[in-house]
Amino acid sequence: MWQLLAQFRVNLWLRFSQFPTVTETAEAFARRLGTAAYWQDVTDSLTRIVGGFALAAVLGVTVGIAVARSPLASDLLGPLLEVLRPIPAIALVPVAILLFPSNEQGIVFITCTAAFFPVTVSTRHAVRALTPVWEEAVRTMGGGRWRVLRSVVVPGALPGILGGLSVGIGVSWICVISAEMISGEYGVGYRTWQDYTILDYPGVFVGMATIGLLGRFTSTAVELLGRRLTRWLPRAAEGSPPPTGGRGGWRVGRWQVGRWRVRRSALGESS
Repeated sequence: MWQLLAQFRVNLWLRFSQFPTVTETAEAFARRLGTAAYWQDVTDSLTRIVGGFALAAVLGVTVGIAVARSPLASDLLGPLLEVLRPIPAIALVPVAILLFPSNEQGIVFITCTAAFFPVTVSTRHAVRALTPVWEEAVRTMGGGRWRVLRSVVVPGALPGILGGLSVGIGVSWICVISAEMISGEYGVGYRTWQDYTILDYPGVFVGMATIGLLGRFTSTAVELLGRRLTRWLPRAAEGSPPPTGGRGGWRVGRWQVGRWRVRRSALGESS
């Protein structure tokens, strides 16, 4: 439909008279792939994303755990975070221009800010949702604060943290592209905006496709990393979802209770 509407320059409520066709976009994409400038833009955008997102992940997890575990940190940082969180990261472009000596550092700052709040909020909620009995069990066996943090808090909150990282990487792409369009030098966002200013509409669509592919690549990388870090979690076999209720789920629960009774009997305890 895109090809037909653009090829015949259909103008109804939507205007396709200047819309590039699919073939024109594909040809422009093929030409860009053979140029050094295209790969330089991709490298610059990926470098900014990786730097800003890695910094946001470290800071966000640290602050989220501190706010969830420490009443003092919650009192000091909680209100400040709630005031700053609604401010769009892209609105900080003027602040970044004033603060940092180079555009590169400013774009990394904006990218970090965009991912920081989703990671922090998800970490805070994940830590607060942990079952208290886990911590009590570790302390009963003589574990201290750092042992609880290493053995209970971080592993238990890891699925929630990874959810925040998945959201953060998507928000980071939105903000880094916008920042490159406003104040960047090189980068996919900068190149896309330059194509628009010179009316190179196939080039604009090439930039959009590149952004989508890079976003898919980085999101998949975060997901694969999360699966590796949480490989201890139980997962259903491929093509067979775990039972969630009904007679099948009841049988599984009855079997688990029966196994628990057998273990207690083996220890000489009453069931």
